Amino acid sequence: MLNPLDREALKLQFESNQPYPHFVIGNFLEPEAALKVAHSYPDFEQATKQGHEFKAVNEQRKVQICDQGKFPEPVKRLSEIISSPEFLSELEYITGIPNLLADPNFAGGGMHLTGSGGRLDVHVDFNYQEDQRIHRRLNILIYLNPDWQDTWGGEIEVWDKDVKTCLNSMLPLLNRCLVFKTTDISYHGVRPITAPADVCRRSFAAYYYTHEAPPEWKGEAHSTIFKARPDEKVRGMLLMPAERLMRRFQDYVQRTKTLIKKIVGR
Repeated sequence: MLNPLDREALKLQFESNQPYPHFVIGNFLEPEAALKVAHSYPDFEQATKQGHEFKAVNEQRKVQICDQGKFPEPVKRLSEIISSPEFLSELEYITGIPNLLADPNFAGGGMHLTGSGGRLDVHVDFNYQEDQRIHRRLNILIYLNPDWQDTWGGEIEVWDKDVKTCLNSMLPLLNRCLVFKTTDISYHGVRPITAPADVCRRSFAAYYYTHEAPPEWKGEAHSTIFKARPDEKVRGMLLMPAERLMRRFQDYVQRTKTLIKKIVGR
């Protein structure tokens, strides 16, 4: 299912690419296997019934299915392959990060589908899983769109640490794979989707961890951090701050409810 990896070429890519280590593979899976995985995905409406749909300012019309029990068989095979000890060993050699762990729960990962009009703003990902006490080190994104058109948007973008300049942009073409190091400057995002109403952007995501903290670890765990692009003044100055305030209020309400339940339960 998986094409052989050119470990030396990918290692060189990972070490030299800017603004943070990453590499791209144009033909990640065997062609027939890639098509089987792509065609096994549900349509957007079906996916909303199986997973979680994001409707926030920063993530819109995006569905995430993390439960392996809901993966179609070709997707399940893909998930098992990229979680296998053999694949982890390859990643360890290419990236120089030892003792990598796959997340069996695909927290934040799994099957991703974004409908027309959807978007994912520029961000850095959460860096620590508190419940398992593991540090997030790598992202892998596999794109599954056989007939994606240049005019449909949906490019994955690689931004500099200040989110001033986009240094790389790639269409989510079938069988394209992006792996990048998860750090506090690994800003990336997805351009708004302008595809026809019956088309959705499909990808598969997984994340890799270590028990050991990365060398740059400052001792501060954080959730996903969003930033506006330079041409998104209204989002950056109004919409995103309002979204952050709303989430803080929701967190406060949830903590209060939890505290009340504990007190009442005594």
